Amino acid sequence: MNAITQPTLSLEAAHELLGQARSACARRGFAATIAITDAGGHLRAFERADAAPFLTAEVAMDKAWTAASFGMSTHQWNAYMSEPTVAPLAQHPRLMAVGGGVPILLDGKLAGGIGVSGGTSAQDHEAAEEALRALGLLA
Repeated sequence: MNAITQPTLSLEAAHELLGQARSACARRGFAATIAITDAGGHLRAFERADAAPFLTAEVAMDKAWTAASFGMSTHQWNAYMSEPTVAPLAQHPRLMAVGGGVPILLDGKLAGGIGVSGGTSAQDHEAAEEALRALGLLA
């Protein structure tokens, strides 16, 4: 029998990534909710800034889940949704086709997803990528 090993971030690394993302959001001038999942989409680390609207909590988790589910950034889903063969996925309750979800890559392999919510979709995406880049977790 063959087994597949899946890389995952340690809890310490997930919290370090959370801090990097918090700083990236602050530099852009917005309070955010940040969610980090493992490759299976299970929540690994999470925080919601005091000033972040409550809806950002669910959105950030779903952005991280979506990024981890297919290993691609959430902003790319808008283009895919126009394809009739993919469009039915828009009905999935957790699929979040809004920028701010980015896959986490550890040694070139999918290790999870990060979701940022609180700014514009472009700000969320930029902050997520900046945090991942700072730790060498971006492709």
